[in-house]
Amino acid sequence: MTTEAREFCPNCGDPIEVDPAERTPLPEAAGKRGREQKLCDACYFDRFDLVDAPDRIEVRVCSQCGAVHRGNRWVDVDARDYTDVAIEEVSNALRVHLDARDVSWRVDPEQVDQNTIRMHCTFSGIVRDTFVEEEVVVPVKISRQTCTRCGRINGDYYASTVQVRAEDRTPTSEEVERAQTIAHEIVAEMEATGDRDAFVTEAKETPDGVNIKVSTTNIGKKIAAKVVEEFGGSYSDSETLVTEDEDGEEVYRVTYAVRLPPYSPGEIIDPEDGDGPVLVRSVRGNLKGTRLTTGDHYEARFEEGDAPEARRLGRAEDAEETTLVAVEDERAVQVLDPETYRTKTIARPDFMDPDAETVRVLKSRAGLHVVPDDAADGDE
Repeated sequence: MTTEAREFCPNCGDPIEVDPAERTPLPEAAGKRGREQKLCDACYFDRFDLVDAPDRIEVRVCSQCGAVHRGNRWVDVDARDYTDVAIEEVSNALRVHLDARDVSWRVDPEQVDQNTIRMHCTFSGIVRDTFVEEEVVVPVKISRQTCTRCGRINGDYYASTVQVRAEDRTPTSEEVERAQTIAHEIVAEMEATGDRDAFVTEAKETPDGVNIKVSTTNIGKKIAAKVVEEFGGSYSDSETLVTEDEDGEEVYRVTYAVRLPPYSPGEIIDPEDGDGPVLVRSVRGNLKGTRLTTGDHYEARFEEGDAPEARRLGRAEDAEETTLVAVEDERAVQVLDPETYRTKTIARPDFMDPDAETVRVLKSRAGLHVVPDDAADGDE
């Protein structure tokens, strides 16, 4: 004896034949709505929509940097051709019916004008063992605005300033250029992590050094610390109250004052200790260098640090090439004075090649001294 199991469509009342093996209550099925599943096929497909799509979508993009506004923040996508952005926004906004399986879709964008893209989306899938296909058209409006970051940059916003100066001298062009490069490198590193608040507002050279304005106090501190790490010296910070925010909180700007040591790598000084001039190699910690008379290593005493008492004689790049006339012995050589062209006997340092035809020499009030060829190579 065969017993047929029947249910009735709650919409039209027609009977629905049901296999007894499949009488598990459908509302319990994950992702399915019970009343819809009890409908007959005719009523089910009569009210069935494979895709739920919005009437239109507005995409807010920054006209300057290409960022896209999503949720409550701006996201960098480097958008210039906004078709790909429109496709992504539409795909995130569409909802496919939970009862569909083996769903596939394609999209055909139609550029209506510069700010409007009509997205023709075709979906297909299997529902109740029936192949269904549906097409929806979603207009996408591109709204060009200015993101928070670009607005701040245009408004010359900054939260901290790094002032690079030097003790008893003006920072060299290399120090000034490197300080600016460090600022941009730190900002680039922070941007790479997704920090959109990181930017250099201005880098302005002054007669005393360079002032670098940046968007956050954290960036300013990082720049100051990195400059001191590379060139020696120290830095201090000071706060200035500028305003109050919308919550009544005080807003400060911070100035980081970097003070570089009085001497820089490549400079030639005379400590006046009787052992001759020194080519400065490093000013990180204690000043270190090379004696031009012997080639021996020089290091300032602990209490002198990076600022020993000394006379400035010039820089390594001031040295001139001249003829090596003769090697007298282990401690002396004869060279032509680059100004008088007379033969002169001077100290022979260890770093000098005795077989060379020419050498570089610096003439100063301390006399004539050979300068090593690698004098411009920087720190030891």
